[in-house]
Amino acid sequence: MNWYLMVIALYAVLLIAVGVIISRKVKGADDFFVGGRKMAPFLLFITLVAPNIGAGSTVGVAGMGFTSGISAAWWIIASAVGTFILAFVIGPKIWEIAKNHGFYTLGDYLEYRYNRYFRGLISLMMAIGTLAIFAGQLMGIAWILSVVAEIDKTTGVLIASVVVVLYFCAGGFLSAVYANLIEAGVKLVGFIVAVPLVLSFVGGLDGLQAKVVANMADVAKSTAYFSFDGLGNTVIMGFFLMLMPSFFLSPALIGKVYSARDKNTVRISTFACGLVMLLFSIIPVTLGMAAYAIAPDLPQQDLALPYVMKECMPFWASALALAAIFSAEISAADAVLYMITTSFTKDLYKSFINPNVSDESLIKGSRFVTVMAGIIGIGLAIVLPNVISALSIFYSLMSVSITAPLLFGLFTKRSSASAAIISTIVGIIVTVGLDLFNGNKGIWILNAQSTAIMLTLIIMFIMMFVSPNKKVINK
Repeated sequence: MNWYLMVIALYAVLLIAVGVIISRKVKGADDFFVGGRKMAPFLLFITLVAPNIGAGSTVGVAGMGFTSGISAAWWIIASAVGTFILAFVIGPKIWEIAKNHGFYTLGDYLEYRYNRYFRGLISLMMAIGTLAIFAGQLMGIAWILSVVAEIDKTTGVLIASVVVVLYFCAGGFLSAVYANLIEAGVKLVGFIVAVPLVLSFVGGLDGLQAKVVANMADVAKSTAYFSFDGLGNTVIMGFFLMLMPSFFLSPALIGKVYSARDKNTVRISTFACGLVMLLFSIIPVTLGMAAYAIAPDLPQQDLALPYVMKECMPFWASALALAAIFSAEISAADAVLYMITTSFTKDLYKSFINPNVSDESLIKGSRFVTVMAGIIGIGLAIVLPNVISALSIFYSLMSVSITAPLLFGLFTKRSSASAAIISTIVGIIVTVGLDLFNGNKGIWILNAQSTAIMLTLIIMFIMMFVSPNKKVINK
């Protein structure tokens, strides 16, 4: 009997059971989408940190650590900085607006601030982008299952999709919150236990360095591997300009902020989340580097984390560590399902097709969309090569399209709907064009996405004066 698989299976059953039990508390759309707007600081912290340390920050970053070394930590550091901006700049302000107007989604705010057409444009892009990030989470789970049970990627993706869809379908946001309590605990304990055991297995930090240098047999490469700027300034700058906005304007994170009981809860919980992410940043990188030290010929970089968790520790610790990775991927996946369902049901269906839809019908529609997202996510996860490639699609789309409209919308009344629409369309065109025809390179040390974000900010600034919001001018 495969005891690793048994532990993962029992854990998955527990999460589904929690989802079903909590579903009984869901009385309406307010509960399903924003948890009744009564989240206390600890619960909000848990439901923020659980998805933020997901496939990208665990399997993906460990994979980058495997190939590129310690500088892969900048992925999580950039994400943490974005979370701090959410805590003190974006979160409290947008929470107050959402509370006063009864908003459920970021799309609700975008329609209020600009117009329904801009909301539709962003929601459509987010729906497409979130399917890619959902696929990334499924891939992270599949790599775990491939190591512990020696099953192929496709079967692992199918299993992952079934687990997440079942427990999210049951109670939506509210089910996810209570499942996140379990997931976050297992995740943090599992990774804390793993690091000293894995380092001991490879001979400590000195042993890790000696093994990496021996495997590379190249002084320049091994020096870069242990350098914090090893990935290069362009890549690191790209992380910040792609990931910082993603972690203060993500529809999933904004939706969670809406659920807070007050502004102080937003600040405390989100700051604590960013702090944990900052402290966590070096952990998956170290584990990925350890994987390279002992198994430099792994066929796929995303196998680095589950491989080292299984091979470098005693069974009890391995089982806990693998459950921790499983928790990271599952908790991030349910956050993505939240984005997908709200984009399709609240932002597109209710706004453009059936404005008078009842709460009961909206919840039923959300469950149907969840199932369809699971099916599409399976297909994308099978096609896309690795976790980071899947996540980059989402982060690029979201950062380029929302950063400028959200910032200008919150902090000036002069920005207009036409400026928001033009900046978004131009940003997406520039990103795609530079990616396809210039090898993803932009101006100076910036990549395609970073260049496009800077351009959207400039466009929004200029149009404040060329084509300002008529409601403000006419007052």
